[in-house]
Parts: sequence; structure tokens; C-alpha cells
Amino acid sequence: MIDDQPRTSEAPDTSVGRQAASGVLWLTVQKWAVRLSGLVTIAVLTRFLSPEDFGVVAAASTVLPFFYLLADLGFAAYIVQVEHAGRRLLSTAFWFAALAGVVLAAAVAGAAPLFGLVFDSADVVPVLQVLALAVLATALGSVPTALLRREMRFRTLAIQGTVASVAAQVVAVAMVLTGAGVWALVGQVLTVQGLTALLAWTAARWWPSLAFSGRQFAVMARFGGQVLGVECVAVCRQWAETAIVSVGLGMAALGYLNIAQRLVQIVQELTGAALLPVTMVAFAKIRDSAERLRHAYLRALRMTYALLAPPLTLLAVAAPLILPLVFGDGWEESVPVARILAFAGIMVVGATLDHGLFYGLGRPGRWFGYALAIDVLTVATTALTVRWGLVGVATGFLVVAAVATASRWFLVARLLQARPWALAGPFGFLAVAVPVGAGTGWLVMTATAGLPPIVRVGLIGIAILVAYGAVTVLLAKRVVTDIARYLPGQNGIDYLGRHVRTGYLPRHTRAARVNMLVNSMEHS
Repeated sequence: MIDDQPRTSEAPDTSVGRQAASGVLWLTVQKWAVRLSGLVTIAVLTRFLSPEDFGVVAAASTVLPFFYLLADLGFAAYIVQVEHAGRRLLSTAFWFAALAGVVLAAAVAGAAPLFGLVFDSADVVPVLQVLALAVLATALGSVPTALLRREMRFRTLAIQGTVASVAAQVVAVAMVLTGAGVWALVGQVLTVQGLTALLAWTAARWWPSLAFSGRQFAVMARFGGQVLGVECVAVCRQWAETAIVSVGLGMAALGYLNIAQRLVQIVQELTGAALLPVTMVAFAKIRDSAERLRHAYLRALRMTYALLAPPLTLLAVAAPLILPLVFGDGWEESVPVARILAFAGIMVVGATLDHGLFYGLGRPGRWFGYALAIDVLTVATTALTVRWGLVGVATGFLVVAAVATASRWFLVARLLQARPWALAGPFGFLAVAVPVGAGTGWLVMTATAGLPPIVRVGLIGIAILVAYGAVTVLLAKRVVTDIARYLPGQNGIDYLGRHVRTGYLPRHTRAARVNMLVNSMEHS
């Protein structure tokens, strides 16, 4: 997705753009594989476990993500973007993560009775005490995983993630069939975290030394503290929103909002979740050239809008059909909320790309300032709009999304030494494509009223894709070229690379001709 000339350490026929595009593809495939296999597993587990069993593990699992963050302290993000990751730096990061993992796992186990009181469930205590091992496993695997990301080995990460997830699901099914009860769910969590860490160590082929640098620790801590701050602010925002909605509208309304948010998050996860880890390391590799960085960012932004907006448009149009298919009947009040949140999601499609840009360029502090301001605005807007019910709250989210998008144009423009309207230009594509796509989808939904819901959703999706494709060809032909460039067999580098490997070109001209081709593609 992001172009760059080959570095001396890379194969001649490989570009950062090809690696990034491949990484997004592999990680997206992993998300789909895990989701689909997870549906089969959950169908089995729900026949043997009670809702209380799922509730106990769900309550315990809400505690763990914060401790995962503390164990890493943002060091993995620092390793991915730093220019030189020497053995001393990596060893320092590992030994801190290992110590933090031990201490935090003990803290989780020791505080389990307190969380049991908070959740008003004694069953949470032993479950949380065992799940504390997941914190340790995550901490131990953070550095080798960061190394794989730094080397852009996203295919390896995707395969490892899929293997770990499927193996964990097999463990859960095997345990539940032997009568393990709620511990089958615990075994699933521990298996996926432990196996992920083990596979990362195997693939990274790196071992720490006994060295520990206080100076490098301080540098990493400053960077990581800002990364951790972003995550903590997001957690606090979620808590505040939950409190405002539950107090102002009741728990039932909170449930409807949660289902709508979850549906939008599923669409975003299955389409754009791979952007952050991939673009972060890709931007880090080309940050030395401001001109090429601007060129790469704008190309990635255009492609992101073109590829990720259609699925959210489908959700905005077909929410009345999709919600019953996914969650069953009784969630009608979530439909208008999901529609509004889907449009808000379209507006902030570029946020994940910008997130990766700031982290990749080693500027997490600026992103922290942006995140803090937007999250405070979100909470304030929720408090003001809750009087108008869930639709009012969702509309408030849409307004904040518009403000956040416009503010990022100025923020990113300053970072890239560009003009804000140059970054706002690709957004104009959405201003045309979304109304055209949504209108076309609505017409198809109206015309197919007598067909089964699943068929209607499929036809609406096809109609929206066709509409988006037409708008793209008319208004943004360059996007079509950019996307085609990263499809298998479409990149001239593949063709030239075959001749380089077979010796067809004279040795003294191979690198020069590869570089010449990459340059011509980058500026085409």
C-alpha cells in the first residue's frame, strides 16, 4: 500500500509497498479465518455451557487488557519504529517485559477477590487467578512479536495467529466434551496467548543477552508512556460513555447501543484492522524522505477510502436485515443506531492510517494530544445528547467524527509539511461515493422486499460495490491503478524479478534497472 525503493537489505524485486499490501491481505485473511472458525466453536460450546459460564469468563477477561498494556508499556511500538534496534535495546525491553509480566500476573491473582466483589460473583475469583498466566505469556512474547512486525513478516504473524486461534478452539471443544465446564473457556484463552508467544519466539530466532541499559530504558519509557496514555484515555472514555448511557437511559438502552457498536466494530475489524500494524512499520521505513512519505501517505489514504467505505455503507443501508441475521430478533432499537454509527465509521476510516503514521514517525505524543482532545469531546457530547435517547447519542458520535476528521487534516498536514486541503482532497471521493452507493443500495433493498434476507443483503452488497466502482472509475481512476498494482501478477516488479532471479539481465545492470522501474512506478 505504500511505495518505497528497495533497500540494500531487501530482495531486489521487493518494495515496502508490496510488503505492506501483502501484510494487510494476510492479516485480513487471518481475521476472517479466526471469525469463521470461532463461529463453529461457539456453536459447540453454547450447547454445553450456560450463559453464566460465558458471563464469568467475559467479566474476568475485561480485567486483562489493561494489564496487557502495562506489561508492554508501549515498548513493542518503539521497537517497530526505531531506526536501529540493537541487541542491547531489545534485551532491555525483554527483561522489563518479563519482570513486569511476573509482577502484574501476581497482582491480578492477588486482586482477584477484589474483582470478585466488584462483579458480585465468587466464581470470577478462581477463573481470574488462572487467567493471570495470560498476562505473563503476553509479556514474554511482546519483543519477538515486535521483531516480526519490524521485519514486515506479516504472513508469518497471520499464520501464527490463525494456528494459535484454531488450536485454542480445538482445546476448548476437547475440554468441554470431557466435562471441564467453564475451564474450557479458560483453556482457550491460555492456549491462544501461550501458543502465540511460543510461535513468535520460534520464528524470530532471537535470544536476549543479560544486558540492560538504563538510558535506553528511559528513552523507550518516554515513548511508551505516550502510547500507553492513548490506550488509557480510550479506556476511560469507554467507561464514561457506559456510565452516562446506563444512568441516563438504563441498562437496556446500553445493551442496544453495545450491539450496534459491536456490529460496526466487526465490520471494521474484518476490513481495516490490519492497517495499523502494517502502516506503522511501513511509514517508519520511508520517513527519511518527506516527499516520498507524502506521496505514499496520499496513495494509501485514497486506497483506504476506496476499499473500506463500501462494507460500512452496506451496513448503513442493510442494518435492518443484518442485525436479525447476526444477533436474532429483539434488537430493532439497535438498527437506527447502527446506521448512524456506520456513517460515522466511514468518516473516520482514515484515522487508523493516521494512527500508524504518527507512531511510525515516532510522534506518539502528538497522537496522544489528539486522542485526548477527541475523547474528551466525545464524552462531553454524549453527556449533552443523552437526553434525546440513543439516536441522539449516535448522532453526537457522527458530529464528533466529522470534527475529528477535519482536525486530522491539519494535524497530519503539519507532520507531512503539506497543505490541509491537499489531504482533504481524497475525502471528496467519499462525499460522492457514499451517497451514490447508499442510494443504490436502498433502491435494491426496496425492490427486493419479497426475497429472503440473506439474498437481499447479498444483492445490496453487489449493488453498492458496482456503484462505488463506477464512481471510482469516473472520479478516481488513479485509485484503480494503485489497487491493481498490488494484485498478484499486476506489478511489473514481479516480471522483472523473475528475470533477475534467472540471470536474464547482466549482473551489473540488475539493481539499476530494478531501481529505475520502482522509481517510474512510484512517480507514475
